[in-house]
Amino acid sequence: MAASNEVHITIPKNETDPDCQITDYSQRAQWLRAAVLGANDGLVSIASLMMGVGAVKTDVKAMIVIGFAGLVAGACSMAIGEFVSVYSQRDIEVAQMERENGGGEEEERGKEQLPNPVQAAAASALAFTIGAIVPLLAAAFIRNHKVRLGVVVAAASMALAAFGGVGAVLGKTSVVRSGTRVVVGGWMAMAITFGLTKLIGSNGLQM
Repeated sequence: MAASNEVHITIPKNETDPDCQITDYSQRAQWLRAAVLGANDGLVSIASLMMGVGAVKTDVKAMIVIGFAGLVAGACSMAIGEFVSVYSQRDIEVAQMERENGGGEEEERGKEQLPNPVQAAAASALAFTIGAIVPLLAAAFIRNHKVRLGVVVAAASMALAAFGGVGAVLGKTSVVRSGTRVVVGGWMAMAITFGLTKLIGSNGLQM
C-alpha cells in the first residue's frame, strides 16, 4: 500500500476575528441569575407587601413606610446571603486549588479569577433595590386607594415583563416564555398576599 503524501496543517483560529468569537453564555449565568433574581425579588416582594397592606389599610403613608422598610430589610438580606454564599464558594475553590497546585504561581493567578463576595453582595442589594423602587414610586403619588392598588399591579407587571425580557435576551432564551413566567409568578404572589391579608383583616384583626 502506498504511503500517503498528504500533509495536514492545522491553522489556528484568529481570536481577534469577530467571526471566530463565540460568546460563552454559561459564564454569564452567575451574575445574570443574581441580577435578574434580585430585581425580581425586590419587585415582587415589595409589590406583594404593599398589596397586603393595601388590603386592610387605605392610607398611602402606611403602604410607603412598610414598603420602604421591606426594601431596606430585603436589600440587606440579599446582600448578606449573597456574601455568605459566594464567600463559601470561594473558600471551596481556593482549597481545591491549594490541593492541586501546592501554592504555586498558577494558584495565585486562579485566585484573581475567583468571584468577589463584596461585589456580589453589592450587586444583589442594588438589584433588589432597583426592583423594589418600582412599586414604591408607582404608589407614592396616587391618593385614591383603589386606583393606587391598580397602578401598583400595572407597574409591577410591566417591570416584571421587562426584567424577564432582558434576562432572556442576555441569556439567549425565549423572551415570551421568560417574560410570561415572571409576570404570572408576580401576579400569583400579589394575589395570594392580598387575599390572605384581606381574609385575616376581615376576621377582626386590628392594625
